[in-house]
Amino acid sequence: MTASATLDWTSYNNTINGRAAKTATTRHGINPATEEPLPEVPVATQDDVDAAVAAGRAAFPAWSRTSWDEREALVNKFMDVVEVNQAGFVDMVVKETGKAVSTAGMEFASTIKFGRELAALRVEDKVLVDSAEMTGTLRHVSLGVGAAIVPWNWPLLLATIHLVSGLITGNCVIVKPSPFTPYANLKLVEVAASIFPPGVVQVLSGGDDLGPMLTEHPDIDKVSFTGSSFTGKKVMASCARTLKRVTLELGGNDVAIVCDDADLVKAVPAIATMAFLSSGQICMAVKRIYVHEKVYEPFKAALVDFAKAIKMGDPEDPTTLVGPIQNAMQYGKVQELFSEIKKEGWNAIVGGDPDARAAQPKGYYMHPTIIDNPPPDSRIVQEEPFGPIVPLLKWSDEEDVLADANASKMGLGGSVWSEDTERAVRLAKRLECGSAWVNSHFHLEPRVPFGGAKSSGLGRSLGTLGLEGWMEPQSLWVPKASM
Repeated sequence: MTASATLDWTSYNNTINGRAAKTATTRHGINPATEEPLPEVPVATQDDVDAAVAAGRAAFPAWSRTSWDEREALVNKFMDVVEVNQAGFVDMVVKETGKAVSTAGMEFASTIKFGRELAALRVEDKVLVDSAEMTGTLRHVSLGVGAAIVPWNWPLLLATIHLVSGLITGNCVIVKPSPFTPYANLKLVEVAASIFPPGVVQVLSGGDDLGPMLTEHPDIDKVSFTGSSFTGKKVMASCARTLKRVTLELGGNDVAIVCDDADLVKAVPAIATMAFLSSGQICMAVKRIYVHEKVYEPFKAALVDFAKAIKMGDPEDPTTLVGPIQNAMQYGKVQELFSEIKKEGWNAIVGGDPDARAAQPKGYYMHPTIIDNPPPDSRIVQEEPFGPIVPLLKWSDEEDVLADANASKMGLGGSVWSEDTERAVRLAKRLECGSAWVNSHFHLEPRVPFGGAKSSGLGRSLGTLGLEGWMEPQSLWVPKASM
C-alpha cells in the first residue's frame, strides 16, 4: 500500500498471513449515539487463531533478525499511510466508540505521535561487568508471537501502542479488537499488513470466546492486555498455564487532591475535563476529587458551573464534549450505579438522572453528574464507575486524605494540585499509583513508562521499560582471553 493509498470503509476482514481472511460467520457493532447497526465484521474461529499463530511463528525468525533501524523505517511508513487516512479513522472512531469528534481527533493525533516515537526508542545492551577476565552484558532478545488485546474505549491509540511496541522489538503481533469496536483496528492492521512481511502483523475479530483462544494458545509467547481488572485476572490465570509473558493495564480509581492553595481558575476546568472527557470512560479519568475544606465551596461552585456548561449530545458535533456510553452493557452498569443516588440519599448537585433519553431519544446518553461529599465507604467512592459521574469529597488533614486516597484497591494514577510545588511533590510521592502528576492529570509521553500498581495492572507500557516487556533478558558472558 502506497503512502497516498485510501482505505475502503465499507467492508471488513481479518488479516492472516498478509491476506484478507473472511469467516463463515459475521456480526456487527452498534453506533452508541444512534443505536444503528454498523457494517458486518468477521467472527474468528479456533482454526483462524491456529492459522494466524502458525503464520506468526513462521515469520518470526527472519523478522527478529532485522535491525532496529529497518523496523523503525517500516513503522514510519505504516504511520504515513494511517495519517493519510485520518478522516476515515476519525469518522470510524466516532461511529464505533461514540466519543466526541474532538476527542477522536485527539486520539488520532496521539496514535501518530506514539507510533512514531515508540519506534524511535532503543533497548541498548548494558555492560554490567568488565573485569580483567570477563565481560558480562545484559541484552534483550525478541520473544516470538504476541497477542495484543485491545479495549473499546481508546481502540486506535491502544492498539497502536501494543502493536508498535511488539513490532519494534522484533516480535510478530496478532491484534484482537474488542467485539464492541473492531472497525478501526481491522483497518489499522490492513494498512500494516501491506507494509510488513506476511505473518508479522495480523488481526482477528471475533466474539467473547476469542480472547481465551489466544491466551491459552501454547504457541503465543506474550499477551499485552488493556481492560478491566476483573478480566485482567482471568487473562493472567489463563497465561499462567503456559507461563506466557504478560502485561496488564487495568482499571483505575484515580484521585485528584486539591490543596487549599491550589489555583482554582486552572484546576477546576482541568479536573472537570478529565472527569467527564469521553463520558468518563478512560482508565485514567479523575474518579475521586478530594478538596481541602478551606476551598471546598468555591471549588464546588466552579465545578458545578463548568459541568452545567458541558455540551452532551451528537458526537459528530465539534462543540460536543460528552457523547454516549459506548455500549448497552456499560450503559446498564452505569445506570445501576446511578440508581444508588436516590437509594443511598447522595446529594447530586449536577445531573443525577440515570437516563438521559428524554433529551436524547436514541443513544446511550447519561448526564454528567457530581455527588457532593458522599460517605467514604460508598460505592461511588470505592468503585470505578467508568461513566460521567464523580464524587466530590472534603478533607482537612494531609495524613487523612492520603490514607483515603490510598485505601482504594486500584492504583493507576493520581494528582495533587497546589501552588506550592514542593508540597505537591511531597504528597504525590506518597500516592500508591503507577503515575503521579502535579497540577495536571492524564499527561502521557511515549518515552515515559505507564502502568498501574495494586489491582490496576502488572508491568509497564511505553518507554524502554515498556519495550523490555516484549523481550527476554539475556546475560551474555564473554571471557577476555582463551581459557
